[in-house]
Amino acid sequence: MKVLITGAYGFVGSNLCRYLVEKGHVCHALDIPAAKRDDVPYEKFFTWDEMLKDDNAFPTGEYDAVVHLAGKAHDLKKVSSEQSYFDINVGLTEKIFNASKGKIGRFIYFSSSKADANGNAYGRSKLAAEKFLDGRAIVLRPAMIHGPGNKGNLNLLWGLAKRGLPWPLAAFENRRSFASIGNVCAAVEALCECGVNGIYPIADDEMLSTNRLMELIAETCRKPARLWRLPKPMMKMAAKVGDVLHLPLNTERLGKLTEDSFVDNSELKKLLGWTKMPVAAEDGMRMTLESFVSG
Repeated sequence: MKVLITGAYGFVGSNLCRYLVEKGHVCHALDIPAAKRDDVPYEKFFTWDEMLKDDNAFPTGEYDAVVHLAGKAHDLKKVSSEQSYFDINVGLTEKIFNASKGKIGRFIYFSSSKADANGNAYGRSKLAAEKFLDGRAIVLRPAMIHGPGNKGNLNLLWGLAKRGLPWPLAAFENRRSFASIGNVCAAVEALCECGVNGIYPIADDEMLSTNRLMELIAETCRKPARLWRLPKPMMKMAAKVGDVLHLPLNTERLGKLTEDSFVDNSELKKLLGWTKMPVAAEDGMRMTLESFVSG
């Protein structure tokens, strides 16, 4: 099988290439020149200008699948314009899909579990790209993807546990879905070979509570897990004070840290004929966390 991966040198693209090559497949990269690296085993590298320079630039029958990862992620500093999300997440998707239409086996688009008409610019742009594809592609909506070398959004929790500081929000008992990179790569390989167009959320089978996550991080750091179950009303009041005084804990951050987030992978497993994902949630998380110690 030969696969073209866009956003090829990002965390997911690099891991996907290594996984597919190890399985005997051939991968080509489509990315910006500055992203190119020699430590990822792509057979060929193309720039966007090369692949999209005219209507005939994209080769017919060359690829069994295109995996479209390139996009604009969350801007945590909130300095990006809203239009920039649509220019990249929708505009680039339109270009690569139109260029490859009728010339490939399958088109796999990485959207987001946050794709939402009522969400932020990122979520709305991802949903707009899904609507453009409109049943003509395999659309994946992943939970937060993590793996060795990439903390994802775990930096705050990792920092607290590593320094032996307490987690003061243990009373909220929230749980969330994650997607281990091993599960993502295995699913993409299977979808390239037997996928059916549609929208498929992807996540590990088990959810993890933030409290359990803190315990796993503490184990990895060889520190005691310090879970403080401070009263919820007190923490909500503290967050409101943070809104006024511009402190690290404010209402928005409290909501994100304590919300439940469930991604149902049942439709994906049904399509692939799987009874369970290859990597258990805690096993995948341990591999991720241990890489930060060894790295």
